[in-house]
Amino acid sequence: MAKIMIQGTASSVGKSILVAALCRIFKQDGFKVVPFKSQNMSLNSYITLDGKEMGRAQVLQAYACGLEPEVYMNPILLKPTSDKKSQVIVNGKVFGNYTAMEYHNMKSGFKDMLKKHFDKLEEDFDIVVMEGAGSPAEINLRDKDIVNMGMAELVDAPVLLVGDIDKGGVFAALAGTMLLLKEDEKKRVKGTIINKFRGDVKILEPGLDMLEEIIDKPTLGVVPYFRLKLEDEDGAVDFNKKVIAPIDVAVIKLPRISNFTDLDALKNEEDVSVRFITSPEEFGTPDLLIIPGSKNTIEDLKALRENGLEDKIITYSKDGMVIGICGGYQMLGKVIEDPYEVETELREIKGMGLLDIGTVFEKEKVTTRVKANVISEFLKKNNMSDNYCKQLEQIYGYEIHMGISSYGTEVEPLFEIVEKNGKYLGEQQLIYKDGAINTNGNIMGTYIHGIFDGCMFREYIINKLREKKGLHYKKASNYESLRESELDKLADIVRNSLDMDKIYEIVGLEKKL
Repeated sequence: MAKIMIQGTASSVGKSILVAALCRIFKQDGFKVVPFKSQNMSLNSYITLDGKEMGRAQVLQAYACGLEPEVYMNPILLKPTSDKKSQVIVNGKVFGNYTAMEYHNMKSGFKDMLKKHFDKLEEDFDIVVMEGAGSPAEINLRDKDIVNMGMAELVDAPVLLVGDIDKGGVFAALAGTMLLLKEDEKKRVKGTIINKFRGDVKILEPGLDMLEEIIDKPTLGVVPYFRLKLEDEDGAVDFNKKVIAPIDVAVIKLPRISNFTDLDALKNEEDVSVRFITSPEEFGTPDLLIIPGSKNTIEDLKALRENGLEDKIITYSKDGMVIGICGGYQMLGKVIEDPYEVETELREIKGMGLLDIGTVFEKEKVTTRVKANVISEFLKKNNMSDNYCKQLEQIYGYEIHMGISSYGTEVEPLFEIVEKNGKYLGEQQLIYKDGAINTNGNIMGTYIHGIFDGCMFREYIINKLREKKGLHYKKASNYESLRESELDKLADIVRNSLDMDKIYEIVGLEKKL
């Protein structure tokens, strides 16, 4: 069965986006293609239709293949909770919390499971496009590797090695990586790709010739530097700090920020600037403040308290609009309790007190795909000059949280959940609420990630800001349609940059006419 693996000289060299590009190219060429990354480390995760958790990078790759994301595309997800510890997600469910050494020592035990997943993919698809993690030259990890050469060896996959020229030193990175590989691993590498190039390729060509001679591997192409409206590769996110458009949306960049893809749809509004702030000095006077998700809500709340940002947020909330998502929502409440020490040994911490809710962390994680309706109370508190409110479409997204929040008397629920993991709740929706909005209608929170992906809610919120600033209303763009268009642009760029005939030869397939 046809397969190919993209490995890199380091993290953030563009492996994820190149896998997405190849997936879309193979799909365009008429093949059934699927992405696969055995192990991903990321705080950007996603919930599948059956309520399982996986990395966001493989979600974009699934869309590039024209597939609904499934956890078999990313069987192991590591979500760091500190510098030395991670929550380990296996096949979409929490496996446990482990130190780096503990997890390193257990990795080999996952090989049979990974091989089983891969064998099934080979049965069901024409091509499997695999992605490595970090670098295969991490020689201290080689003996228990299950994501780079260890995974390639397990399924006998050819490898393309990618280097990032934008950071400089790409020839040394490629040659050095090859130097540190074992002989059988070197044989597995079938060619190299130079990524993120700016300038005239002719200037680069002498270096390519010398590199081929040094490592005895062909260069399969030079991909230019580009910017598309697609999710950034994990760890390669541009956390903009400047106001670059009329509507200023400020996002608190928490130390353990998670699911920052929640902001991507906002970034694509042409008159909206999304900037990230880490200190009181950067706060400014935003039109909207967003407190995003966190992998460790308690520690991040303490950090905001210590660096003075909490005071800024509380002062701003008297007149400004604040939206908290997941961990950010919990921080806005009066108290966070952690009786089972899920996050820290601190069993209770005072919240910001901006929403009359209390949160208790449970042992089990909630992982749910949802659809919800905006509750009429929200519309009352945010009345507009026309009937725009009535046009609000159903909200959709996903929940990933350990905490359960309860309401006080000074808030109202924001949404009512009508569907969970693809199942309509019927009359149960009357007792299942999400989110909260305060009496003045300017502070709200929700557990639903991806809340801005749907057109109408995003359009409604931003038009409220436009109205306040005397700007004209605008229709929101369809985020899904934009993503499809951008994936096609990505495929065109990469197809024109690589020797696809050679890649098809490496894969072992004949290119369809």
